[in-house]
Amino acid sequence: MTAPLRVGVVGVGHLGKHHARIYASLPDVALAGVVDTAPGRAEEIARERQAPAFTDHRALFGKVDAVSVAVPTVGHFAIAKEFLERKIPVLVEKPLAKTIEEAEELVRIARANGTALAVGHVERFNPAVIAARGKIAHPRFIEVHRLSPFRFRSTDIDVVMDLMIHDIDIILHFVPSELKRVDAVGVSLLFGPEDIANARFEFEDGCVANVTASRVSDKQMRKIRMFAPDAYISIDTLEKASRVYRTTPQLAEALARLPKDQELSLGDIASIPREFYSIEEIHLPDEEPLANELRSFVACVREGREPEVPGEHGVRAMRTAERVLREMREHVWR
Repeated sequence: MTAPLRVGVVGVGHLGKHHARIYASLPDVALAGVVDTAPGRAEEIARERQAPAFTDHRALFGKVDAVSVAVPTVGHFAIAKEFLERKIPVLVEKPLAKTIEEAEELVRIARANGTALAVGHVERFNPAVIAARGKIAHPRFIEVHRLSPFRFRSTDIDVVMDLMIHDIDIILHFVPSELKRVDAVGVSLLFGPEDIANARFEFEDGCVANVTASRVSDKQMRKIRMFAPDAYISIDTLEKASRVYRTTPQLAEALARLPKDQELSLGDIASIPREFYSIEEIHLPDEEPLANELRSFVACVREGREPEVPGEHGVRAMRTAERVLREMREHVWR
């Protein structure tokens, strides 16, 4: 029999408590300890999950085979670095670090020590995103809306690093091309960092992505729409739903028979017969994206393989987010 993989969680606030919950439920995994600088918080979560509580992450050294780091972004580098230097695999919540230099250093240490470094871009593990990956290739236009009410957390970072970075990672995952140009605007409404942002990405292959993120909206929305020459896919990561609209050969044949100078009116388009296009409802498993992510991390540690979202992808997303911030702050309105 395989011994349980001993996993710890550093930081058991809003997100870290769910890491602890999921690890405690996974087969062949032992929650070896939870850490929080607030003693009462560490003890509360530890009591719920029947695990030891600590107030210093160093107390986990020698007690864990892997660890999740879910502290505020400013603490990611120092804590993850100490585990990686001891060749303990680490999953770090997004963004990977406070600065690109820190993120690159974590990647360097992980590669030098042959140790897994995963980044918590959890939307990669959303069933809707996973299903879409095999349904559309080479998108030409992408439109994203990620809106959320203010949660009074992550106030140490702006909305780009807080929310938009999820969609930046997804876009870079789907578009097999280098980023050529970024245009962006942002608005700060509450505590200093920008709370609303819009960015337009143009890639070398001609693909364009338009992304809006807000953390001061009155409702939640997480929608992605991708358009390719032969298909349109709608993804709702909040509802974990996906639908594909695809043209058929009959439509191409019908259009080819039209006189070259004939223009289609809106009425013509609305009356296109149903046999000229297909609609596919993608039936998705009722899975929690974070649970998928943590199962994947555990598997990569056990099997000694590359994480689904390695440190380099975290750096890639941060570099793009930094380009958005630079452009945004040249056109800032407060």
